[in-house]
Amino acid sequence: MNILVINCGSSSLKYQLINSDSEAVLAKGLCERIGIDGSLLTHTPAGKDKVKIETPMPNHTVAVQLVINALTDANHGVIKSLDEIGAVGHRVVHGGEKFASSVVIDDEVMKAIEECNDLAPLHNPANLIGINSCKEIMPNVPMVAVFDTAFHQTMPEKAYLYGLPYEYYEKYKVRRYGFHGTSHDYVSARAAEILGKKREDLKIIVCHLGNGASISAVDHGKCVDTSMGLTPLEGLIMGTRSGDIDPAICDFICQKEGLTSAEMNNVLNKKSGVYGMSGVSSDFRDVEKAANEGNKHAAAALDAFYYRVAKYIGAYTAAMNGVDAIAFTAGVGENNISGRVEIAKYLGYLGTEIDEAKNNVKGEDTVISKDGSKVVMLCVPTNEELAIARQTLALVK
Repeated sequence: MNILVINCGSSSLKYQLINSDSEAVLAKGLCERIGIDGSLLTHTPAGKDKVKIETPMPNHTVAVQLVINALTDANHGVIKSLDEIGAVGHRVVHGGEKFASSVVIDDEVMKAIEECNDLAPLHNPANLIGINSCKEIMPNVPMVAVFDTAFHQTMPEKAYLYGLPYEYYEKYKVRRYGFHGTSHDYVSARAAEILGKKREDLKIIVCHLGNGASISAVDHGKCVDTSMGLTPLEGLIMGTRSGDIDPAICDFICQKEGLTSAEMNNVLNKKSGVYGMSGVSSDFRDVEKAANEGNKHAAAALDAFYYRVAKYIGAYTAAMNGVDAIAFTAGVGENNISGRVEIAKYLGYLGTEIDEAKNNVKGEDTVISKDGSKVVMLCVPTNEELAIARQTLALVK
């Protein structure tokens, strides 16, 4: 069966067509600037050159139709007709407390996703638009929602409750939800597989380090804590997000700078992190280059990032009363060789040490700690699209 995986943003649509038997990516692509002048579809069929199609995309339904046209095109397509798509898997950012696993989409599910819009106002409405657009183009194809938050729904109350009046949880469901769940699920399972063990027998810390970054504690197959919170703003310092700060800072800066709460929220989400600290970029590669050239602010931003990662690893080791494996994944985790070294420098107390030769890899499944290390460190490339395809297949076959 061929499964179309859709990740829909407010003005973008990423897609992959995956053969569920071989798990090969037949084609992938990106629709950009939907509803904006200069709309562009970049389509990449397996083994062929990229195709760029500049054409108006006034809405997501038009974008989905263009994706179908690209997939079935006589020259750069990979299937003959829409009939060769057996199911569609949709990434949905927030499932609240309603969804602890992926589900086949029906009217009741659509309503429940919409009820979570307040918790993810930038993401869930866009996800719903993508689902509705696909339903319009492919009304008879089964569709599945795979939630970023679902894997973290096994967290105990002591991990997800905030130190706030309980009524805010009762009235508004203010609690820690966590994100990147599909990645944390996939990577923890893959790490166990690499080690030749069952995930249910291990305590694993997953470090999903990219422009957005989060860490999770996976205790015998279940997430027991994670660094992101009600929103993806909490936790680690990230590309443009502040991560953990004293909440009183917000009111202090608002008064000093004359900012509204919405403007302050924008600062925390889009102008902070390594970008705000370094004054260079939100791209860790640019910040690392600047640091190597003597930029002290860039060096300080990276040091702070690595330090926070190490602190969370320590905290989650305590939360699980031990750890067997630490997996690095996502753009920075998979590709920043020196970054993994810097983080590992804090972890000697765990009886682990990085192996310089093994660590000299980017984007490969591999153990990077020295032989005999009590705690194993790994590089494990994430594959959220494949995880979505697998979960979709499990529900529709």
